Amino acid sequence: MSSVSERPRVGIVSDIVLQRHRLQAAASRFCLDVCFSGDPARLMAYPNFPDASLWLITLEDEADHPALFDYLLDNTDAPVLFGVDPAPKPGCTDYFRWERRLLDKLEQSLGHLEKLDSADAIEELAQEPPKPTGAPALSRWITPAAPGGLAEEVWILGASLGGPAAVKTFLDQLPAGLPVGFVYAQHIDNNFTEVLTRVLGRHAHYQLRSPESGYRIRNGDVVLMPVEHEWTLDDEGGLNERNTPWPGPYGPSIDQVLLNLGDHYGARCNTIFFSGMGNDGAIAAPLLKAYGSRIWVQESTSCGNSSMPDAIAATGCAGFCGTPEQLARELVKTIEESCLLKSRQKRDSA
Repeated sequence: MSSVSERPRVGIVSDIVLQRHRLQAAASRFCLDVCFSGDPARLMAYPNFPDASLWLITLEDEADHPALFDYLLDNTDAPVLFGVDPAPKPGCTDYFRWERRLLDKLEQSLGHLEKLDSADAIEELAQEPPKPTGAPALSRWITPAAPGGLAEEVWILGASLGGPAAVKTFLDQLPAGLPVGFVYAQHIDNNFTEVLTRVLGRHAHYQLRSPESGYRIRNGDVVLMPVEHEWTLDDEGGLNERNTPWPGPYGPSIDQVLLNLGDHYGARCNTIFFSGMGNDGAIAAPLLKAYGSRIWVQESTSCGNSSMPDAIAATGCAGFCGTPEQLARELVKTIEESCLLKSRQKRDSA
């Protein structure tokens, strides 16, 4: 991860206190360094003009501060963005859409902001020895999945910066034979897909595989969503590659993966959000929750970057929060309880 000194520096000027706070929060989520935050009078009285890479200016009425524009032109060559839309209340869909629009404006001036795991960082995961205890054995209450059987239940694993390490730990802790398939949506440089596929399956029972047109997700799969083009499901659940990029600033778009799979699987499509920057998934997660899906998040202190799971938690739709190890145990427990319930229902109906 880049050090603080390498982050772009942003100055925030607003005569609305609440707006300043929300712009600061959004800048932090994008790993920007806020070098100044205050009203116009405070900026013009500042002893040393802050060295910002970009200035965000939002005023209740620009006519109230006629000298500000000339003052900025005289003191900085950095881009100045006037008229940033007021931020809605955090946690709502409108807020996350506002944050995406802000990110788009920032990236037009500063370039791509989302930091991704490097190939070296992913390779380092391959050097880690397997945990001494290994993954647990499959519970006797869980009927082992038939090899090659179609997955009735799918879990989407969404992640960005710090995600490969978290997802690897999660997969390493799962027993073989769970009746579930996984779809892995990881923001990553497309050149690192091969190393990610090789490293994450090193000690796990669950191996990453690339999607194929017409392929239906099977128990034990971890289907890695490609970066470049969007993938959907047909009426029979077969994967289908579209000749268009993922919508939005990220590839793959976790929001779109949730929507595409949720439309087919409904309540049988669940999601775990691991470490990552930004808020991808925060718009679609509440929609899946309305289907009856489970939405879980990695807890903040175990994340390389907690912005993404924190954003999901802020929507109020997360039903469980834990470390990757705890998330793995909770998944096994949830499947066990489901198997026990089905067994009772079958016995009662006999």
